[in-house]
Amino acid sequence: MTSPRQSTSASPSGNSSPKGPIRRFFALLGPGVVTGAADDDPSGIVTYSIAGAQLGTTMLWTALLSWPLMYSVQMMCARIGMVSGAGLMDALRKKFPQPVLIGLGLALFIANTINVGADLSGMADVMNLLTDVPTGLWVVVFGLGIIIATVRFRYAAIASILKWLAAVLFAYVITAFLVHPNWHEVLAATFLPSALKTHTQWATLVAILGTTISPYLFFWQASQEIEEGKAKGQVTRASRRGATPNELRNRAIDVGLGGFFSNLIMYFIILTTALTLHQHGITQIQSSKDAVQALKPFAGQFAALLYATGLVGVGFLAIPTLAGSAAYAFTEIFGFRQGLDETLFRARAFYGVLTLSILLGIGLTFTHIKPVDALFWTAVINGVLAPFLLVGILMVASDRKIMRNQPSSRSAQIVVGLTTLGMFAAAAGLFFL
Repeated sequence: MTSPRQSTSASPSGNSSPKGPIRRFFALLGPGVVTGAADDDPSGIVTYSIAGAQLGTTMLWTALLSWPLMYSVQMMCARIGMVSGAGLMDALRKKFPQPVLIGLGLALFIANTINVGADLSGMADVMNLLTDVPTGLWVVVFGLGIIIATVRFRYAAIASILKWLAAVLFAYVITAFLVHPNWHEVLAATFLPSALKTHTQWATLVAILGTTISPYLFFWQASQEIEEGKAKGQVTRASRRGATPNELRNRAIDVGLGGFFSNLIMYFIILTTALTLHQHGITQIQSSKDAVQALKPFAGQFAALLYATGLVGVGFLAIPTLAGSAAYAFTEIFGFRQGLDETLFRARAFYGVLTLSILLGIGLTFTHIKPVDALFWTAVINGVLAPFLLVGILMVASDRKIMRNQPSSRSAQIVVGLTTLGMFAAAAGLFFL
């Protein structure tokens, strides 16, 4: 059996590893942090805001639950990409017939496209509030700008931009402290979970899990491992196969921090809206603009501005991730050339799917679908679809042949297996109630 390949440089350029502990630490951060930040897209932000507005602090405990689950799933996907040398859908091809994969790819494309449209609408609504420029114009500007940037720039530049865009999410941590929480009550709600008794509570749990443990993140994580390998000069699948223990440890740190960061932001968004909107009887949010306007009287102008800034900033990070994950999935099904380092001419199908998803997303914003409904129920749909996909991921991650004799550990398989069962149970609870 092929042994793990020799570790290459930690830097994409192939140069020697950065000197100094701080530089080495930041050099470790990559696909895991970007994926974690993309998880808190405008869809997630509004979903968490709805949770806080409707149910107060009763859902804070979900952040403690979802972090280890998200880490285990994303690390398993990262390991599949690092060890097999190919993306997630490519690995699933070895386990499932093509018609099943096409159906999965279509479901992913539809869910992601709706999410893109809702994210664009959320960003545009906030910018309309801040500038009075029509929402429709902002949607077109944002959508076309993201398409041009994704097609024009190569992976190294895109990865660097996305990594630094993640910093805008700290706005939500600051916002939470501005509302002066009673930390004794907050910690009690965090560590003493509330029982789920109503349909709204179950729907919110499924939505939170669906936007935290999302199918598009699975595909993006695995595919970015391939992009990282290409950036280091590993242009063939054979050269990317296998991973050294050091590479796996480094990615575990990256994914762990990304997951922690993602769930920390979720926690503070729920906390902020619970202590402002919910406490003042504002339980219905119809758009991201509504959330910003509702925050102003209770949290102040600066807090509302931070909320708006974070939502727009992370949209630029999340939309390429959403459209890109569908493009990776579809091109891997048919064996087409793909990747953010490829030219438009050489990867026409890849960029075609990516562009189509964003263009359809732009079109959706001009329909009568309420953005908040699209955002929330896309998260619910993902919460229902994700466990089925996790079954396939588990089958791949435990296959010693596909994984080049480096399968996921038994403990990781158990945690992801429990995550799968938990998401099935949450979805079943939603429908039975």
